[in-house]
Amino acid sequence: MDEKETARLEAFSDGVFAVAITLLVLGIQVPPDKSGDGILLGALLSQKITLLAFVTSFATIGIMWINHHRLFTHIRRTDNILLILNLLLLLMIVFVPFPTALLTEYAVRPGQHLAAAVYSGTFVITAICFNALWRYAAHKNRLLSKNADPHAVREPSAINTCSDLCCMLPRSAWPGSPPRQALS
Repeated sequence: MDEKETARLEAFSDGVFAVAITLLVLGIQVPPDKSGDGILLGALLSQKITLLAFVTSFATIGIMWINHHRLFTHIRRTDNILLILNLLLLLMIVFVPFPTALLTEYAVRPGQHLAAAVYSGTFVITAICFNALWRYAAHKNRLLSKNADPHAVREPSAINTCSDLCCMLPRSAWPGSPPRQALS
């Protein structure tokens, strides 16, 4: 049997994912004490961009956690390079709360596109880190199970390619963002 050696890496990674997803909620503020439900409702609705960014980033980090879990169902061993690639991926994931907060602050201001670019760019770099980690581990079954199914080995690359494209789309969904340019 091909013994799995990735338990510590997976546990550490799960902890970082949990911290990053939890930090997102810090951007949501309880409105100041106001009388009446109508005033409170208005104050809550004024945070709709913050709430939308929270849900979007929460879902994206959740999807990244699922993809990480899927990759490590195939990866059986670690080495120093894989540990470094995983740390780079975790660096990007734990960074997500910052561009999320940046986006909620600047996305609603006219002419402010840099925040959306930083937000999207964070996910593009994260997707690159995911692909680097997987391609390193899967190259010639370097760190995979000895009897890994070749079809299953190719599948995560397709998932990450789809994720790469999806991570670039949210930029156009934010108010004040320029229209998407056609892919050429």
